Amino acid sequence: MLQKLTESIKDSMRAKDKLRTQTLRSIMNDFKNAGIDKKGREGLTKEVDSPAEFLEEAEMIKVIQGAAKRRRESAEQYIAGDRQDLADKEVLELAILEEFLPKALSSEELEALVKEAIAEIGATSMADMGKVMKAAQPKIAGRADGKTISTMVRGLLG
Repeated sequence: MLQKLTESIKDSMRAKDKLRTQTLRSIMNDFKNAGIDKKGREGLTKEVDSPAEFLEEAEMIKVIQGAAKRRRESAEQYIAGDRQDLADKEVLELAILEEFLPKALSSEELEALVKEAIAEIGATSMADMGKVMKAAQPKIAGRADGKTISTMVRGLLG
């Protein structure tokens, strides 16, 4: 993903697409910050060209998801504040970020994965919700947000 992002930055610079370049550079910066945090937290000593290389793909997806969530929330706030121009910019940035995220699961696919997790755990009540969430998260891996998963688990257990 790091290589794909680097190539996309180069392409956007060649195309003189300022918004795309700025958005992709901000994600690269977020990757570097997350890599520095991980290095400090885990005491990693491996020599790398960029701190972002400490991140695994799943961690990179989480970073992009966080950035996408921030843009969604900002767009909502700008719309509420009657600043459509700024909301439009956030929506365009969100579209750029979504190119790097895995394809979202349909509700049917999500339901099947949650049912599979429920069967693995042998969950029968809401008391098992935490165990089901813990089992379902790795299978879903960034293709649905936690709130959506939680709602699905509640619906199936309740």
